[in-house]
Amino acid sequence: MNANRRTVLKGLGAGTATLVGGVGAAAAEPPSQGETIVDVAVAADGFDVLVTAVQEAGLVDTLSGNRQLTVFAPTDAAFNAAGITVDNVGDVDGLGDVLTYHVVPGRRKANSIVNASQVPTLNGAKVDVEGTDLNGDQADIIDTDIEASNGIIHVIDGVLQP
Repeated sequence: MNANRRTVLKGLGAGTATLVGGVGAAAAEPPSQGETIVDVAVAADGFDVLVTAVQEAGLVDTLSGNRQLTVFAPTDAAFNAAGITVDNVGDVDGLGDVLTYHVVPGRRKANSIVNASQVPTLNGAKVDVEGTDLNGDQADIIDTDIEASNGIIHVIDGVLQP
């Protein structure tokens, strides 16, 4: 990920609150210690589509604020398999709803997720969980417990559909 993109994302996230589908406003200030969920995604390989989608949907503040969140982060390969690329992500109908369906309130490590039957999401719907399988095999959790200052990231190999 290049430094220019990181600067753009941080600039977009500074000071503007985003209201997403009745979810609520993001915190105005980023967490004081460490990299946020957005910072971690920007720095990691394999999340270009996710980062572009978050930017396009106006969710940078939501994922950079002080609120603790857990994110199911689809890889670029997962998005590509669903026909979503960096070039067409802005054309996805209901992009904000799809992305907020990948975000769970609170800081939930893998053992909390895999032992639940369902987890609530920021878009108001629930994700069905059976071990590492999400929504009847829409996606599997393939990497867990990636720490960010404002939450936890679990990498998934599919795009969850609300």
